[in-house]
Amino acid sequence: MTKFFGTDGVRGLANAGKMTPMGVLRLGQIAGQYFNPSAESRPSVVIGKDTRMSGDMIEAALVAGLTSVGVDVKLAGILPTSGVSLMTKTLRADFGIMITASHNSFPDNGIKFFGADGCKLSDEAEAELETLIADSEPTLVASEALGRTYPQADLQARYLEICKSAFPAGVRLDGMKIVVDCAHGAAFETGAATFWELGADEVISIGVSPSGKNINAECGSTATGLLSQKVLEHGADVGVAFDGDADRLIMCDETGRIIDGDQLLGLIGTSWKAQGRLSKPGLVATVMSNLGLERYLEAHDMALIRTAVGDRHVAARMREDGYNLGGEQSGHLLMTEYSPTGDGTMAALQVLAEIKRQGKKASEVLSVFEPVPQILKNIRFTGQSPMGHPELLSAVKAAELKLGTSGRVLIRASGTEPLIRVMAEGDDLAVVEAVTDSLIEIIGTIIN
Repeated sequence: MTKFFGTDGVRGLANAGKMTPMGVLRLGQIAGQYFNPSAESRPSVVIGKDTRMSGDMIEAALVAGLTSVGVDVKLAGILPTSGVSLMTKTLRADFGIMITASHNSFPDNGIKFFGADGCKLSDEAEAELETLIADSEPTLVASEALGRTYPQADLQARYLEICKSAFPAGVRLDGMKIVVDCAHGAAFETGAATFWELGADEVISIGVSPSGKNINAECGSTATGLLSQKVLEHGADVGVAFDGDADRLIMCDETGRIIDGDQLLGLIGTSWKAQGRLSKPGLVATVMSNLGLERYLEAHDMALIRTAVGDRHVAARMREDGYNLGGEQSGHLLMTEYSPTGDGTMAALQVLAEIKRQGKKASEVLSVFEPVPQILKNIRFTGQSPMGHPELLSAVKAAELKLGTSGRVLIRASGTEPLIRVMAEGDDLAVVEAVTDSLIEIIGTIIN
């Protein structure tokens, strides 16, 4: 059986494998019945998408599948992932769907599901859907009970107003020059507008000309060279970069230095703690967050709770333990006060508000701790995964002994690609490099 769900929903090469029209249509049918098991009411779903050319095809297949099992579809058009999450709640839909492959390049596409509360599905819910896809046949409704499709014309504007409401009252962005890179993705219309309407003197927009094929192409949160270049070129105060579906945020100070999600989490966390806004003295991040962040938080009497990789795991732990701030090094920042899922725009507004509050340059505000040397390398494999191989397990133990208590090793399989990700960090860069290279070499031997 083809496994549909990965780290963040369903993802793959568009028009191939599980992302063909027929595969997506069936997924829509199964999802429609999963979210309305009794079929006693008429369920509804909100569907949004990013700018990939395959989005129209996948949307059409989903609509066909969903309406065939009696689900009404509200089409949001191009909207950031958080916007779909929020509108699912606002419009009181039974579930939501975002068509996106996030930071992946344009040939890929994917599907993220949200429950009626706007939250991503749990592991248990995804496992249930996997079983239904494998074992169940959808029950088509009678022709008079078919679902209808309702295009929604105003959801971008409504989402924009929600973003602006996340900015502290009485604060303005007056006097700031901001570069905003929207990755030719879902925020290409709403991203820069938010900062302009909140008073920024000048907003230089890049990555706002989507062709359907250029999403994340040498721009956005995963290719930040252009952001740094434009900040320096325009003498901007700060730079902001989103990914294709705008749920990630990476920033840049006025010197061109890139600021990752760990630094932003540390800044927002200590700021909120000082303001009495944290629900608990700490935040939730993943196993990938830098050891420097953990030490920084400890110095401020704050805990760092780690989860598996993926913002939905972070969100689930936040809900379970009552934390209101969490995120990932990659720039997924979750603030449950504002949205059930990560939102790049609203996270950027929290950071910009802190820059204004301190009245300092971005370079003096954004880098709050010194990260320990961390190296992440990927190795592609075909066939059986090397994870769990005795030789690899033995090598990991040896690496951990070499790093001692001042470092960490993490090896995991990617949830979206046939890759093994090897991460090592510690106070001694030379040791970290040696450990990483040794593990990559051993994995290469195993898979070859």
